[in-house]
Amino acid sequence: MHLTKLESFCIQAVWVGRFVIKLFFSGVIIGVVGTIAALYYVPAVDQAREASVITVAPNGGNAERFHVNIPGDRIMLGAQGRATALPEGMLWPEDSVLDGTQAELFKLRNQRDVVIGVASRFAVSNSDIGSVVEWVVHLPARGSLFAVLDPAMRDGGRDGVLRGGTGEFSELGGGLSERWVAASADGADGNDGRIELVASYVSTRVQESPDDAGPAAETDE
Repeated sequence: MHLTKLESFCIQAVWVGRFVIKLFFSGVIIGVVGTIAALYYVPAVDQAREASVITVAPNGGNAERFHVNIPGDRIMLGAQGRATALPEGMLWPEDSVLDGTQAELFKLRNQRDVVIGVASRFAVSNSDIGSVVEWVVHLPARGSLFAVLDPAMRDGGRDGVLRGGTGEFSELGGGLSERWVAASADGADGNDGRIELVASYVSTRVQESPDDAGPAAETDE
């Protein structure tokens, strides 16, 4: 059988096309595998952990103190009708469901005044929901914790309870308190004051006693 030049060209084109398609998919697969391997051995994000500053609480458990300088550590501030939104020019949704809602995002510092993470405060006060104040604290390489606080201020602060957490906070209960501390009269650092947060941790893990872990005792009838 004799093939014309056109038929021969078409057959070669089909063969080359199949080869190119196989080469393309092989490259994709190799690229995905190589990327996964590279991220495993050389992580894209190096979550360096700052040494924790934790103390033993007088009534049991552990306590950790954080603070936020205001306004220096405030990253975002949003609320309906607020002229001083942060960052400048941010438009807060004009929706009735967000009436009385304010959201803030902060850099979070430890007792050494080192930035170790971020924290957000979400406050709501309207007739449909009532009054709510919630904090979320995220510490890289450690985890996050979520707390609900009493919306009423008492003696310059609020107290609340930890409702959940991830990472090393996943099996911890306890509380979170918030206090406002005004800056000194000279205001040398340019801040109005700071928000102090004190987290108290208590383990929620149920420990099995040796008697519970062993086989059930047999009794003679």
